[in-house]
Amino acid sequence: MFAPSPLPRNLEASFRDLESDKVAARASAVRDVVRHALRSDAARARAVSALEKLLRGDPAAGVRAEAAVALADVSAAEALPSLLVAVEDDDPHVRQMALSALGEIGDARAASRLHRALRDERPEVRYQAVIAFSRVAKDDPEAVGEALVAALGDRDEAIRYVAMRVAEERLAADPFAAPDARLTARARELVAASDAALSVVAALYLARLGDPAGLEIVLDVVAERRETPEIEDEQACVELAGELALRQAAEALERRAWGRRRVLRSMFAFGAGDAASCAWHARTALARLGHERARAEILTDLGSWRRETREAAVVAAARARLAEARAALEKLGGTVDAALVREALVRLAV
Repeated sequence: MFAPSPLPRNLEASFRDLESDKVAARASAVRDVVRHALRSDAARARAVSALEKLLRGDPAAGVRAEAAVALADVSAAEALPSLLVAVEDDDPHVRQMALSALGEIGDARAASRLHRALRDERPEVRYQAVIAFSRVAKDDPEAVGEALVAALGDRDEAIRYVAMRVAEERLAADPFAAPDARLTARARELVAASDAALSVVAALYLARLGDPAGLEIVLDVVAERRETPEIEDEQACVELAGELALRQAAEALERRAWGRRRVLRSMFAFGAGDAASCAWHARTALARLGHERARAEILTDLGSWRRETREAAVVAAARARLAEARAALEKLGGTVDAALVREALVRLAV
C-alpha cells in the first residue's frame, strides 16, 4: 500500500527535528527550515544559527552537506567563517558543498580562500573552486581569466571541462565584453580534443565569437551528426542556433521539435522526456528565427490550463524575443511565478 506523503513540518517542528536522533529526519528538517527561513526574517536569523551549528558539528556528513547547501539557499553571508572552515571538512562531499555555497553566496571576502583552493591537491576541491571563484571574483575579470586559463591546463579532464563551461557561460552572460584572448586561444586548442564534451563546450565558446570552427560543430550537434554526453551542452547548441540566427539549422530544429526522432529519443531516455530531444529548446530557437508555427505554439501555451506549461512558455517567449507575447504576459498575473514574468518583460523591452 502507498502511504500518504507526510505533511510539511511547521516552524517549531522543523527546528525541533534538527536535533532528532535520526540522520534522515535531521536532513529533511534542514530543507523545511529553509522553507520557513525564506518567509520570515526572524526565522531566517534563527535558521542561520542552527544551520551553522549543524555544519560545524553534526556527526553525519550528509547532514553537514545539507546544512552547507541550506546556508547558500538563504544567502547567509554571515555564515562565511563557518563555510570557510567546512572547506577543510573530512568528508569530500561536505567540502564540495561548502565551496559551492561560497560561490552561490558570492561574498568577495571568500575570494582569497577560493583562490588557494584552485591549487588544492584534491581534484574535487579544485573543481568546485573553479565555479565558486568565478562567482565571488566576478568583478575582477583579469583574476577570473587567469584562474580559468590555469584550470584549462589542469591534469583532470573534468576540471578542464568545467573551466571551459564557466568561460562559455560568462561570455553568454555578457556578449559585449571583450573576450579574453587567452581563453579564446585555449578554446581553439580544445575544440579538437578527443573528449566529446570538452570539444563541444569549447565550440560553444568559439561560436559565440563567430569562429567558423565553433559554428561548424554547433551545427553538427544540432543536426545530430555529433554527440556530446552533456545534455545541457546539446541544449545550449540548439538554443544558440536561434540566438545566432543560423538559418541553415532550421530543418534540423524542426525535426527536433516535431519529428519522429523526438519521440524515439524521448522513449529511450529513461524519463527525460522532451529534454532528451531538446524539443523545447528547438521550438524556442525556431521562434527566434521567426518560424510561424513555433511562435504560435508558444503563444498558445501561455494560455494553457497547466501552470508548468504556462511557465515554460513564459521563459520561451522571453528567450525567443516574442514581442507579440507582451499582452499575454501582462495578463498572467498570479497564475505563474511573478519573477518569471518580470524577467520576460524586461527581456522583451531590451
